[in-house]
Amino acid sequence: MSAESELDGWLERAKARVEATDLAPAAAEVGRVESAADGIALVSGLPGVRLDELVHFAGGEVGFATSLDTDTVGCVLLDDAVGVVAGASVTRTGEVVRVPVGPDLLGRVVDPLGRPLDGGGEIAAHEFLPIERPAPTIAERDFVTEPVETGLLIVDAMFALGRGQRELIVGDRAIGKTALAIDTIINQRGSDMISVYVAVGQKSSTIARAIEAVRRHGKPERTIFVVAEASSAPGLQWIAPFAGFTMAEYFRDQGGHALVVVDDLTKHAATHREIALLTRQPPGREAYPGDIFYVHARLLERAAKLSAEKGGGSLTALPIAELDAGNLSAYIPTNLISITDGQIVLDAALFRAGQKPAVDVGRSVSRVGGKTQAPALREAAHALRLDYAQFLEVEMFTRFGAVTDPRVKERIERGRRIRAVLAQAQYAPLRLVDEVALVRAVQHGLLDKVPLDRIAAYRAALPAFLDANARPVVDAVSAGGKLEAEVAAKLDDAFTRLAAQLGPDHG
Repeated sequence: MSAESELDGWLERAKARVEATDLAPAAAEVGRVESAADGIALVSGLPGVRLDELVHFAGGEVGFATSLDTDTVGCVLLDDAVGVVAGASVTRTGEVVRVPVGPDLLGRVVDPLGRPLDGGGEIAAHEFLPIERPAPTIAERDFVTEPVETGLLIVDAMFALGRGQRELIVGDRAIGKTALAIDTIINQRGSDMISVYVAVGQKSSTIARAIEAVRRHGKPERTIFVVAEASSAPGLQWIAPFAGFTMAEYFRDQGGHALVVVDDLTKHAATHREIALLTRQPPGREAYPGDIFYVHARLLERAAKLSAEKGGGSLTALPIAELDAGNLSAYIPTNLISITDGQIVLDAALFRAGQKPAVDVGRSVSRVGGKTQAPALREAAHALRLDYAQFLEVEMFTRFGAVTDPRVKERIERGRRIRAVLAQAQYAPLRLVDEVALVRAVQHGLLDKVPLDRIAAYRAALPAFLDANARPVVDAVSAGGKLEAEVAAKLDDAFTRLAAQLGPDHG
């Protein structure tokens, strides 16, 4: 091909592009950065900008408007702030923050904007949805009746969780809050629930341990990890819970079931306070801005069980909150307790005493109650919490002297076995049939003569023994119906045979 024909071809293509270009006038609002520091930029010259609207900075950085003053707009940066300096130009987009959703996110580790952090390829998003979405109305909701099985006996038997519920996990630092939530995610390996783990302001090592635990013991291909670690920009930490809920809502809206763990909302509240103070919003109690309750309320209200007309999907929330020296009456914990449908309180003294999970049965509650509990477990555990509470009350008085009443002695021995049965190792969730068998064994006195240090061996051997020797019973209980008398008798007989097989000297 000659140089002249090449030039003619280039000119034709250039002419076609020019003709296809829209040359109509376009207006754009362009402002300037007045100051920038600590992940916040104060911008002037954008009179039409809306709250939560995305803005683009000259260096390619992205932020969103979080406070609107007379002359300036406070923008929270979602990227590194190195290129955002005073005098730089800022442009409105007319859009809000959106995140990718869809099945391609499953098994991936992403930041709150959906960008991959696991070294994998780019994510092919099904669509992009805003992080701020309205909660389902009352007419769009249904009753919370289906169980969320955590695999933790103390939770499933005493504080049953339901699909569509919001249950707060609260306690001092490093006493098992994240472990309890991760065990719940791991236990969904055999269910139809999608899990979303949202890490807000956590250390990289803590996040890595949680992700590795799910990959090793659970089903990571049914889990999304949304990570905004402590070193991330404050804006990313702030939007992380909202992004995680939006990703989970995609599966809920398809008629599926999703579980969201937010670890944790006290750090999210601290980030919100930091952003509010830097954007000159007036502080309130404990220096938090006045809208902190509304921020968490509008987030957690998105958890719901949808009606059949809306597809029947559900979104269950397990937010985590950290206490300071066990102070359950602090500002953020009380806010969250009033928003959620119950709380699981972890106690530092129980944790130090070796009782794990360190759940304080006196201060923990599920306001949905036994309506979501599997019928077989509800029937077996109907008096378990009362018996355990009475034991704890009686045990307190044994510190003052010996107990001579035979009935009190029997109650104490039974209570100690309840406590031993409720103790459970991490990453070892129990099936429903195992939980029913253990509760019936302790309630019917089948463990009264077993030494306390031997009960862990019984619990470890139980699943394999039931599968090998009582398969019809396993299938009947797993079906989710009521515990028929014949099935209950066979379950008790299987446990008695297991006790005889292990024997008192079994190692």
